[in-house]
Parts: sequence; structure tokens; C-alpha cells
Amino acid sequence: MMMMSWCRINNIAVIVLLIMAYCNVKYCEAELSPDFYSNSCPAALSTIQNAVSKAIAKERRMAASLIRLHFHDCFVQGCDGSILLEDSATIISEQNALQNFKSVRGFNVVDDIKSAVEQACPGVVSCADILAVAARDASKYVGGPSWTVKLGRRDSKTANKDLAEANLPIAFDDLEALLSSFARQGLSARDMVALSGAHTIGMAQCITFRSRIYNDTNVDAGFASTRRRSCPPVTGNGDGNLAPLDLVTPSSFDNNYFKNLLRRKGLLHSDQALFNGGSSATDGFVSGYARNQASFYSDFSAAMVKMGDISPLTGSDGEIRKICGAIN
Repeated sequence: MMMMSWCRINNIAVIVLLIMAYCNVKYCEAELSPDFYSNSCPAALSTIQNAVSKAIAKERRMAASLIRLHFHDCFVQGCDGSILLEDSATIISEQNALQNFKSVRGFNVVDDIKSAVEQACPGVVSCADILAVAARDASKYVGGPSWTVKLGRRDSKTANKDLAEANLPIAFDDLEALLSSFARQGLSARDMVALSGAHTIGMAQCITFRSRIYNDTNVDAGFASTRRRSCPPVTGNGDGNLAPLDLVTPSSFDNNYFKNLLRRKGLLHSDQALFNGGSSATDGFVSGYARNQASFYSDFSAAMVKMGDISPLTGSDGEIRKICGAIN
């Protein structure tokens, strides 16, 4: 009897060792959970929401900036808060990447959120999770969809400027480049179009759409003429002048962005690349979202959750930064 029990224990031990050897550590770790801070920091979500609401009430444009920060974070070595790290002796900041330089913003708001959360629960809530929750709360504040945010990400100890320039889409991309960029992150064409709908809010600099309004052929003439008034043709002249990504309702989250694309009124070349009059792989998604805002909201929410799952640091990986702009 004792021999049988000993064999059974040995067999169980062997199985456990085999499982440990087979499993990739990433898959064996605890998964992200909406309830991750329920016990360790029950005030986390309400603290973040209050700070986000305060920031957007002060500057409506901040909603778009916070959503963009989460997006630009997740596309570079996963949703790990790496975009927040500033230059240091050991860090070359992703903020210096072409797609981010002097355009990503909202870092002061994230710092304010982190400070408030640290007062409630020191050393518990990651900057990566703050970005994920802030993006959701920003969308909701300006009339957009809400979704359940999974939590438990940890913060990276590294940044990667070169990877940012390789992975992040750029305003001049054509459809093929956009599809490839999103596919590398495990995101589908539907995900890509839905996530692009975040351009229903926010602004863009003249330097990012100058070529579109002066050189592209699939652009509404009246729209191009209007945008040219504040965006001169010569590089270096008015580069930072801003224009709304959504001409109709630039401060509200809705489906007018897609309606604009049907009328060839996408501000960026990469925006209009999503719709080419019925012949491209993404035209159907654009037309569908233009007709049905509820469908857009549903797909946008699902895509944001999916994006938030990109290669998070969990368990003992990374750290919980005390300050979002610097490693501990």
C-alpha cells in the first residue's frame, strides 16, 4: 500500500515537472484580470477615472491624447508603459521616435494620475495599467464606448526607440503597410479599422497631412482647399499648425470619422487608405461603421481589449514604477 502511494506521488511529481518544462513562462503566469486590484487597491479605478475626467474637462483634446498613448505603448514591446520612460543614462526614450516626437502628449496627466494612485495605494498600480484604464475612461467621457479593462500589467525596465519606429504606423502609410503593422501585433483588418476610428477625436499637425491635401487624388477638393488655408505647401512653414481629424464633430466620439472617409475627407493619407470606393479589403468595414455606430462601438471595444493583451509583463517580470517616467 505504501509502495503504491509512493509511486503515485512520484508520478504526480513527474507530471508537474513535465508541465513546467513544457510551458512557456508567459502562458503559465496568472492572466490579467479586471479584479486584479480589488483587494490591493480598491480605490484604483475610481481614482484614475476622477483624474481623467478632470484633465479632459480642462482640455477636451486630452481624451484623444490618452487613447493614443495606450495605443503607442502597446505596439512597442507590449503594453508595458515603455512609452512613458524619459531619456536617461540607460534609456533612449520612445518619445524620440519619428511617430512620437513632439506629437504624443498627456504625460503630465499620467503623472498626475500616478501621483493620486500612489497616495491611495503606494507601489501597487502600474503605469501600464494606468494607461489602459485612462484610455477607456477617456473614450467614455467624450461619448464613446466603455469596456472592461483587464489589469495586472507590470512596467518595463526598458524602452526601444528603434522598435517604435519599426512597429508604429505613420500618417503616410498605405493600406498594405497598415495591415502589416497591425498583423504583427496579432490584430486583424477589422481590428485595425475599428481602432482607427479613434481618429474621430483629436488633432493632427500640418506636417502629417500636407502631402495628402496637396498631392493625393482621392481627396475631396473642397475639403483639401479648406485644410490648405492653415497648412502652407512649403515644408517648415506652419508644420505644427493643427487641424481636427474629424471635420464634423472633432470633440465627440462617434462614427463621423467613417462617414468622412466615404466622402474622401480623411485628413491623413493613412485614414483615407482605409476606404477606396469599394475596391479595398477594408472598404466594407468602413461602410458598415458609417451606417451603424453601435457596430463600430462594439468592435472598437473588443479591439481595445485585444490590443491591451499584447505581451504584458506579469508575475515577477518588470516592476511597479514609483514614477512613470523613470525606472526605480
